[in-house]
Amino acid sequence: MKDISVFTREYHYTVKPQDVAAFHGEVVHPVCSTYVLAREVEWTTRLFVLEIMDDDEEGIGTHVSIDHKNPAFVGEEIIFTARIDQLKGNELICKYEASVNGRIIASGTTGQKILKKETLKRIFTR
Repeated sequence: MKDISVFTREYHYTVKPQDVAAFHGEVVHPVCSTYVLAREVEWTTRLFVLEIMDDDEEGIGTHVSIDHKNPAFVGEEIIFTARIDQLKGNELICKYEASVNGRIIASGTTGQKILKKETLKRIFTR
């Protein structure tokens, strides 16, 4: 695992019509779903993993927490800002905020471990 040189990352995502809160084809709310926030948060914090993992390593998510505070509407750009909170051995813990035009949409933490690809292959093989 390589050393990390930058401790914050920013990622921009525009909410699409398919990102709204819906279950089994029925729209519950016409705003960005918590699920989509989780996916984009994981991508934002994965940017750190991509920088620090070696060619024979891969990251695997261990947790995502989301405090979903406000809606993000279709067409709005969400800015995800993440920072490293802890890097202990092979475990990376990040804190993040998601905002639209300065309005906080969500905040929370993610966890990822960086493991050898061979180790993951063994874990994922039945």
